[in-house]
Amino acid sequence: MRTTIVRLLSNMASAKEIQLYLKRFARMEAARFAVVKVGGAVLRDDLDALVSSLAFLQQVGLTPILLHGAGPQLDEQCLAAGIVMRTVDGLRVTTPATLAVVRRVFAQENLRLVEALQAAGVRATSIQSGVFESDYLDQDKYGLVGKVAQVHTPAIHAAIDVGSIPVIASLGETAGGQILNINADWAANELIQRLQPYKIVFLTGSGGLLDGDGRLIDSINLSTEYERLLRAPWLHSGMRVKIEQIHDLLMQLPPSSSVSITRPDELAKELFTHRGSGTLVRRGERIDAHAGWNALDRERLQTLIESGFGRRLAPDYFERTQPWQVFVSEHYRAALVLTREPFDDGEAVPHLDKFAVAGDAQGEGLGRAAWQVMRAQVPKLFWRSRPDNPVNEFYLSQADGCIKGERWNVYWYGLDSFDAIAQAVDHCRARPATLKG
Repeated sequence: MRTTIVRLLSNMASAKEIQLYLKRFARMEAARFAVVKVGGAVLRDDLDALVSSLAFLQQVGLTPILLHGAGPQLDEQCLAAGIVMRTVDGLRVTTPATLAVVRRVFAQENLRLVEALQAAGVRATSIQSGVFESDYLDQDKYGLVGKVAQVHTPAIHAAIDVGSIPVIASLGETAGGQILNINADWAANELIQRLQPYKIVFLTGSGGLLDGDGRLIDSINLSTEYERLLRAPWLHSGMRVKIEQIHDLLMQLPPSSSVSITRPDELAKELFTHRGSGTLVRRGERIDAHAGWNALDRERLQTLIESGFGRRLAPDYFERTQPWQVFVSEHYRAALVLTREPFDDGEAVPHLDKFAVAGDAQGEGLGRAAWQVMRAQVPKLFWRSRPDNPVNEFYLSQADGCIKGERWNVYWYGLDSFDAIAQAVDHCRARPATLKG
């Protein structure tokens, strides 16, 4: 079965990528693989896609932890029961009558998901209580609404130990046994902080965060982009709150953790390919720019380049290469080495000599973050890549143009004349290789 799944995945990624992620996930403690938060709208509209994606994960030996909400279903059932809904500060005021509906709806949605998974041959365990010990948030203001005081994980671990997906409802209870309504995002955040998972996935119908033009934001490196994002005029209301919540959450987790926002049918692509799907948010690393080799740790840089390419650098690389700018992440996990090459009109044009991302950082969005920092400072650039390089799709998306060849593809942006492009192509085709093997 595992071989079949890998073959199916190969339609969306290279075998190297797939094996990289399978090995990475297989090495970690089962409970730290992934927490997946599912909104009520996904349960209502995309249940089949959700079940299919979760079945796939179980077939490759991975057991995510699922936490779900039920907002739209609650609105519908409260309306049917004649209960007038009232919100304060974006939270549903929960009266005893409302809580009765909340309990019924959460039980229905939880069991509906578990039954759908089991019908598809997926082992799943319903957990409707006992996880979120809670206190009243403000009983006078919000009624029977809770804030999480402690997260209890024995039921979660018991399910995972037998390879069963825990399906958790976002209901809490006080130490005295009073059931409380808890915001599903808050419950997810507390669960994530307790378990410290490698992957955090929010499944939504939109499939990710959208920018001011309605385009999908494919990755966000908080270390380099957070302040700029908060200043963006299009980031407001719910989306701004979501970014702030994700930022605060990731700052409390290991640097390797990430948040993915995607659709249920894109879950496998998000988890198992470098390109991913939806929006990937990471703490990331600071990207520093250096004007030469002197301030850099050459040994670490060499290790990074060789890790990224899977090949050895020429022994005299640092002696024969005169860098103009070197962009390096703070922990030496991504780097771009730029030289300047003279053209016939006397201008020295930036050339990308090396773009490397360490093997254990591929798929994190760190390389893209380093590229964005570089591009913001370098208005024109040309570079080459071998035709079978899996990064070429990304290069094509970043370039103004590309000329393909048997040995090298040549890319550029910011070059404004045919003569400049021709010189860039000639330089790339004649430039000696500096990687061995």
